[in-house]
Amino acid sequence: MYPGTIAQNHPDRLAVVLAGTDRQLTYRELDDGSASLARVLWDAGLRRGDVVALLTDNAVEAFEVFWATQRSGLYITAVNSHLNADEVAYIVNDSGAKALIVSAALGMLAEQAGARAGADATRLAFGGSVAGFDSYEDAIATAGPRLDEEPCGSIMLYSSGTTGFPKGVQSPLPDRRVDEPGDPLMMLAQYMYGIDENDVYLSPAPVYHAAPLRWGSTVHMLGGTVVMMSKFDPEAALRYIDQYQVTAAQMVPTMFVRMLKLDEETRTAHDLSSLRVLIHAAAPCPPDVKKAMIDWLGPVVYEYYSSTEANGMTFINSAEWIERPGSVGKSVLGPAHVCDDEGNLLPSGEVGTIYFERETLPFTYHNDPDKTAASQHPAHPTWTTVGDLGYLDADGYMYLTDRKSFMIISGGVNIYPQEVENVLALHPQVLDVAVIGVPDAEMGEQVKAVVQLAPGVEETPQLAGELIDYVRARVAHYKAPKSVDFVDELPRTPTGKLVKGKLTAIYAG
Repeated sequence: MYPGTIAQNHPDRLAVVLAGTDRQLTYRELDDGSASLARVLWDAGLRRGDVVALLTDNAVEAFEVFWATQRSGLYITAVNSHLNADEVAYIVNDSGAKALIVSAALGMLAEQAGARAGADATRLAFGGSVAGFDSYEDAIATAGPRLDEEPCGSIMLYSSGTTGFPKGVQSPLPDRRVDEPGDPLMMLAQYMYGIDENDVYLSPAPVYHAAPLRWGSTVHMLGGTVVMMSKFDPEAALRYIDQYQVTAAQMVPTMFVRMLKLDEETRTAHDLSSLRVLIHAAAPCPPDVKKAMIDWLGPVVYEYYSSTEANGMTFINSAEWIERPGSVGKSVLGPAHVCDDEGNLLPSGEVGTIYFERETLPFTYHNDPDKTAASQHPAHPTWTTVGDLGYLDADGYMYLTDRKSFMIISGGVNIYPQEVENVLALHPQVLDVAVIGVPDAEMGEQVKAVVQLAPGVEETPQLAGELIDYVRARVAHYKAPKSVDFVDELPRTPTGKLVKGKLTAIYAG
């Protein structure tokens, strides 16, 4: 299916709603608006393979821009709205964007980014005026006739940039029209989750991120309704599930932790019985957290493991996970392999670098052939990795241990921080935690826990010692932190990913 088809048959069905506001688009509005914007971009000279950069908060117009690019054979590059103006301009210019579309709600950031963008880029602002930009609304209102559908566009998102400059992840343009079948994520959504036109999908994360953008558009392909949150709030998420009768939602593990730490009265105040699919991804989920979610909501919790590169994907449901706690499931987009540093295949149970096998190279890093080459297996160029470590069991179920760049080597022994973070995640006095390696003159590195305490908890040396003992009682002693530091807040992206590079840079000196 395709939004244009749904608009013909169900024009007044809601396509996207901004929760708690009156902002919404029906399928007819989404189809008409995206078609008009496609004409505007065509008349501005954009052709197949060109890039449109989008800088926005969570706004319904984001999907209008998305579908305009997809029906025009263009790439969309959604830019992290929490970057500064220079960082935004770097992505806009590195991508070669020939159009920059911004939300006026971002104010000075949008204006400054526009001033630093390439001189020839078309600039449009929605939701108000931005200096240096033309009116998005006026452009759509005065657009010429609808275009015939072009071959399908694609997405080029930028890596988070936690180490060095971010790089664009560029997928090949599909060899089909946008209104023709063949989108793999749509087929997976149908097969794995049974999503169809009857579903209401809650999206609480920033729309510039890969999962909200890709999965929201997938719901549109299937005729469902996307309910966006302006930003995540645990109590509001429960309220919106009740209010909008949400049937499917996608979150990250830190959101699970925030909801589980709500008091019992708040957690039981809302009717969550409509929810049949609760997906989590983007970061490893501590087993105790996941079990608590299944105990609370029932076997509706599903997990997939993938990346911005979309080079592979695994899937697991609640029943499978109960049998194999900690697994992220089996590969569903081609075989998965675990290899040592030389590229040799490792037997089941042994930790190594995870590669996904595809028939063709699934992505390249824009303007960075060296990084593209580094992601490829030395003997099999269509096997690619994003640097995650893990192992496969005898039945092919995958278990993640950590990112290779996060691994701590202490006295020649490998220690995976995620294992310790999992132990501390639901400790009643811990709100958030990161485990890193810090320099040690004798051992090379030692394990340190950096902890954000729950509100009202006082940091003391005694508490630090208690947390260390708590870990030592649950994992091998050599894995436990040698020290604990308390901080006001840990550096996380708005999508919930821990930016460990910022912490390790502080302690490296």
